[in-house]
Amino acid sequence: MSPGGGLGLGAPVGVRPRTGRGPGGGGGGGGAAAAGAGAGRGSADTGGRDGAAGRAGTGDGGRLRRWARRSQMPLLAAATGALPVLIFPTIGWWWFAYVCLVPLMLVLRAAPNQRRALKLGWYGGIGFLIGVMSWLIPTLSVAILLLAALLGLFWAPWGWLVWRLLRGRPDTLRAVAAIVLVPCGWMVIETIRSWQYLGGPWGLLGASQYQQHAALVLASFGGVWLDSLVIVAVNTALVVLIADWGRCVVAYGALAGIVAGVFGVLAWAPQPRLTGATATVGVVQPGGSANDAERTAHGEALTRTLIGDHPDLVVWGESSLTDDLTTDPQLTAQLAALSRQVGADLLVNVDAVQGGSGGIYKTSVLVGPQGLTGQRYDKIRLVPFGEYIPLRPVLGWISHFSKAAAVDRRRGTQNVVMTVPEPGGGTLRIGPLICFESAFPDMSRVLAGRGAQVIVVQSSTATFQDTAAPQQHASLAALRAAETGRPVVQATLTGVSVAYDPFGRMVGRPLTTADRGTAVYRVPLATGHTLYDDWGNWVPTACCLLVLVSAAGWGATEWVNRRKASSRA
Repeated sequence: MSPGGGLGLGAPVGVRPRTGRGPGGGGGGGGAAAAGAGAGRGSADTGGRDGAAGRAGTGDGGRLRRWARRSQMPLLAAATGALPVLIFPTIGWWWFAYVCLVPLMLVLRAAPNQRRALKLGWYGGIGFLIGVMSWLIPTLSVAILLLAALLGLFWAPWGWLVWRLLRGRPDTLRAVAAIVLVPCGWMVIETIRSWQYLGGPWGLLGASQYQQHAALVLASFGGVWLDSLVIVAVNTALVVLIADWGRCVVAYGALAGIVAGVFGVLAWAPQPRLTGATATVGVVQPGGSANDAERTAHGEALTRTLIGDHPDLVVWGESSLTDDLTTDPQLTAQLAALSRQVGADLLVNVDAVQGGSGGIYKTSVLVGPQGLTGQRYDKIRLVPFGEYIPLRPVLGWISHFSKAAAVDRRRGTQNVVMTVPEPGGGTLRIGPLICFESAFPDMSRVLAGRGAQVIVVQSSTATFQDTAAPQQHASLAALRAAETGRPVVQATLTGVSVAYDPFGRMVGRPLTTADRGTAVYRVPLATGHTLYDDWGNWVPTACCLLVLVSAAGWGATEWVNRRKASSRA
């Protein structure tokens, strides 16, 4: 190839060309360079026109591909965030709980920067909430997306925390910090969203372990919160191992410590002491009914079948009556006659306008052989959107295209322990809870502290009959029993009705959503206190304090480092 051809250069590659004007030759070299430059400009112009034409021809496809690339990580975060739905009933893969957060945490640690980590944490929270709360879709319709988007914001800081401590290959200090702070950060989320006005403690990870003996003993020590903490700690240790290619001694030590701690609690935690006495509780589950009158008639007919069983108490489900008994003497007389026939008090549930108040309450009412006993309990914690709409002036529009509450129910003011006479002459002290309230560990703890021997839950999940809600709700009773050391009996209109002993073990056979009938549960009574009874919510409190102290320490360190950097500059 000649020096002046091909590349349009006046010198071989690697030789700097002369730019001075020589007598003749220099001008020729300049002309060749100009020609080359002109050819280059022509080529560039042609290429630009061709590229523009290409972009015009494939603009929509290009934008779609770019959107798909940008959406990959958010969709992956949402999908992996939804995986914990598999650990709860009805699927019930309880063992999967100990790895269910690993995929999401791997997505978060791969974020390119902290801003993306915050966003991916938010997407993960949205996926978690839609998955775990999917049974609300028939009630909320598309509004569940708005609810998940709002509550999912609590996961954004947790996403940043995972990224901050687990990105790259964590050193020893970051591995220790991650195994301690990442589970504590998750506990902060569970604590905040457990506030009744934010939806309550449904879908706590620890609740998935309701059939496992070790988890129930842990619950008696630290509540369901301790089970959640252990689950997230195991997930975090596994992610540390993955990040360090299985060579992190800290992670192995943490897993060994968790196992040792569980065995220590199993050996040491005090458990309730059985007294040898039992309480016989009859549960009435009438199933679906065409109207209120038919439901009441079914309930009365089923209750009469318990006459030969000699129960201490008969329990009807939530909203079993829709008339205020104080203003309906005929219905009250019918129930009193039924109580005399069975030989036990009836705990019914009224969903009606209370006389004189003008408001609708959900109320547990104890009816004896002589009529109303005067003992009643008004539901304190209502189901958001199901029984009231938070900020109705702002969010009331949701009721126009969903099954959200058309009218807000009123709240009670305090927990109540009722005294029920037993056929043998003694008394039985019961603590009523209504539906959603059994999700709150502190409510059953208060009742146990006030002397309740049996926790009684009245529920109705008829609206969610074809979802996972009935089974998930029934599972919560096992944890409340283990936490308080008191048996729990749950009666529902349409299932699942169930009973658990003071250790959280199932008693008898549950009435499923396919059943209509009665069940008689003889639950053993116990005395003594669990450590959760005595110490309460110490686990989430300690976790929140640790996160706050760590955040303050980190913030102070960052501030000092910036001051030093600015002073050096």
